[in-house]
Amino acid sequence: MLKTIGLTPHPPLIIPEVGRGELAKVEQTVTGMKQLSRRIRRSAPELLIVITPHGPLLREGIAAIAQPFLEGDFGSFGAAGVKVSLKTDALLLEHLQRESEGEGPRLIALGAGGRRLPRGFSMDHGAAVPLYYLQQAGVPLRGLHLTYTFAPLRELYRFGEILRRAVEARALPTAIVASGDLSHRLTPGAPAGYNPRGAEYDRLLVELLRAGKVEEILNLDEDFVEEAGECALRSFVIALGALSGERFRSEILSYEGPFGVGYMVAELRPLEGSGGQSSSPAEEETAAEGSAAGPSVQAALARRALRHYLEHGRPPAAPEPLPEELAPPAGAFVSLKKGGELRGCIGTVEPVRRSLAEEIIANAVSAGVKDPRFSPVRLEEIAELTVSVDVLLPPERIADPAELNPEKYGVIVRSGYRSGLLLPALEGIKTADEQIAIARRKAGIGPREPVELYRFEVRRYE
Repeated sequence: MLKTIGLTPHPPLIIPEVGRGELAKVEQTVTGMKQLSRRIRRSAPELLIVITPHGPLLREGIAAIAQPFLEGDFGSFGAAGVKVSLKTDALLLEHLQRESEGEGPRLIALGAGGRRLPRGFSMDHGAAVPLYYLQQAGVPLRGLHLTYTFAPLRELYRFGEILRRAVEARALPTAIVASGDLSHRLTPGAPAGYNPRGAEYDRLLVELLRAGKVEEILNLDEDFVEEAGECALRSFVIALGALSGERFRSEILSYEGPFGVGYMVAELRPLEGSGGQSSSPAEEETAAEGSAAGPSVQAALARRALRHYLEHGRPPAAPEPLPEELAPPAGAFVSLKKGGELRGCIGTVEPVRRSLAEEIIANAVSAGVKDPRFSPVRLEEIAELTVSVDVLLPPERIADPAELNPEKYGVIVRSGYRSGLLLPALEGIKTADEQIAIARRKAGIGPREPVELYRFEVRRYE
C-alpha cells in the first residue's frame, strides 16, 4: 500500500506569493518540488502522511494531530491568502495507535479526544510548504500530520516500521512526505551561524541517500549531526523505516543551498523483490525444517520467525538466497493453534513485501504478538503451538454467493473502505451465507448493506 516517499525541504520562500523576487534563487528547489509532486500524484495515493520537525514537538513521544481537519496559511510570511489543508484519516490514526502500543517512541494524539493541542495551533510551515505543492498538483490531502521527537535514530527507524504496518492495515494506497531542511550552517551569515562541517554533512547525507545506505545513515555521529545544525534527519529516518526490509529506488531530484541552508528534494520508491538460487546455509536450514518427516518449509519458517522474535526482540532476516518456494511475493496468513484452539491469526490478502518469506516472517510475528483477540504468545508456549500458513492466490470478484464454496474458497466482503476476510475450510462453517455473515461482522458491515464479493483459493502448509 505504500506507493512512494518524498523527502522535501520546507523554506516558505519557495511559495511564489512569499518568495516573489527571491524565487529565482531557489529555482532548482521549486522545480524539484513540482517534479516530486507530479510523481506522487501519478502514484495515485488515497492517503498522505506528512512528517514534520515543526509541529507540536513533544519530549515524550511523536505527536499525531487527531482533530478532523487542519488548516494553515502563510500569514507569518506575508501571504495570508495562501492556504493549505489536510483532512485527518481517523482510521489510519487508529491503526497507528494500535500498532504502536508498547513499541518504539510513544504516539501521542493531540486534539479530538486526545491531549489538548497547544493554544492557537495551526499547521506549521514544515507541513504546509510541501502540502502547498502537492495541493497544486492535485494530490488528495487526507491522511496524518506527525511531528517527530528527539529519540535515538534507531527508535525513530523502528517507528517507521510501525507506521508501515499501520499503512498496510489501512489498506489504501499511501504516500509519505518527510519534511526537513539540511544544514543551516553552510555559509558565513547562515541562519544558525557558519560551520564548515555543515557542507560536509550535506554532501555525505545526499550521497548516502542516493546510494540507499540506510545503515550508514543510522550510524551517523551525533556530534557531527549536531554541528551541521539540521532539522531533516529524524523525519527522513522515520520514512526510511517505512521501507525496512524492502529494496527501493532512491533519486535526488535537486539540491542547493543559496541562503546558507541546504534544500534537498528526493524520492524513495519501493521496488518489487526477486528470488534467488538455492544454495546458502540459511536456505539449507529452512529446507531441512521442511522435510517430508516434519513441517512444511512455510510453516517451519513461521515458527522459527516467531521464536526468533520472542528470543531477540526483532524478526529474523529472510533466508538468503531464498528457496524457490519462498521467493515469489504472495499474500499469506499465519495461524497459530494451541490445544486445538486458535491462539493467533494475522495475514495479508495481497503481498506487501518483496517475497513470500518476508511475508511469512512478518505475519508470524504479528500472529504471535499483535492479534488483538489474544494475549501475546510467550516463548515457553512455542513447543505447544501448531503452526500453519495459508498462501493466497489472487482474489476474483464474483456476482453471486452461489459461486462460493466454503470448503474450497475463502471470501472477502467490501463496502467502501471496510473489508472482511474469511479463510476457506474453517471448522463449523458449512455454507456461503455463514461465510459472508461472519466476514461482514469482522468488517463492521451491516447485514443489509450492499457489498462487493470476492473469492480466493489458498494453498495450506502445515
